[in-house]
Amino acid sequence: MIHYYKANCHTQNLKLIREFVKVVLRDFALSDTEANQLVLAVDEVCTNIISHSAANNPHKTLEVSIIQEDDRIEFEIIDQYSEHFDPTGLLKVMPSLQHIVTERRKGGIGLMLVRNIMDEVEVDTGNAQNIWRLRKSFKQHIVHTA
Repeated sequence: MIHYYKANCHTQNLKLIREFVKVVLRDFALSDTEANQLVLAVDEVCTNIISHSAANNPHKTLEVSIIQEDDRIEFEIIDQYSEHFDPTGLLKVMPSLQHIVTERRKGGIGLMLVRNIMDEVEVDTGNAQNIWRLRKSFKQHIVHTA
């Protein structure tokens, strides 16, 4: 089953995106902690897209799809007509939290959280869009209730 939501790239829409994800996840037998972690991961990616890639431009849009396949949930977040972003280096080697604090870096913690929450994080770029795919397996734990 696929659930779909499209929003303009404005930070005010982040609350609506979080609510969409929460509502969809209610149909799955997840603990509150598991559901909240997934909402956090999607929110972090959408926040980065809206704030950085789309520069908070409400004329640009992003699309969020939630796909359930057996014991896995996949979130696909499509950011069209925005700045090309290549997180390859960030996703392969994440600095430790201690390293970020020591360097007093701003940024990097959000993607570290996403990578720690999700089993797989993949980004495809090209054709004037960035496509984020966040996957989480629950090993026969997901039960679709609707």
